[in-house]
Amino acid sequence: MSSSPGPYKLVTVNTAPDRAKRLIGRVVEDVKDKYTIIHVGNAASIEEVKSVVEEHRPNILFTASMWTPEEAHQIITIAKGVVGEDLKTFSLPQGLQVNKGPDTVVEYIEENLPSLLG
Repeated sequence: MSSSPGPYKLVTVNTAPDRAKRLIGRVVEDVKDKYTIIHVGNAASIEEVKSVVEEHRPNILFTASMWTPEEAHQIITIAKGVVGEDLKTFSLPQGLQVNKGPDTVVEYIEENLPSLLG
């Protein structure tokens, strides 16, 4: 039996924390045979990013699809300013949730995890 990498501590940046928790819960369940990911917190605004990242010291940060590329870049810059350049980050394309729905978001994250987590 091979051990899965991790555990990875994940912080999401999503204005809908319950939705973030539900979607990430699905991803965590689907990939648990490969990765151990713990969703430790969510920042519901750009202003909350610094304090949430300082509190949880995540290995991974996801920005949700409601953020523009500029906002996602700002969020990532703030987070890396706290925990350093080793932070793995992933930004969902703007509008993905609205245009394609939650199943597509889950699939998109799962498709991109191997390259993100190496």
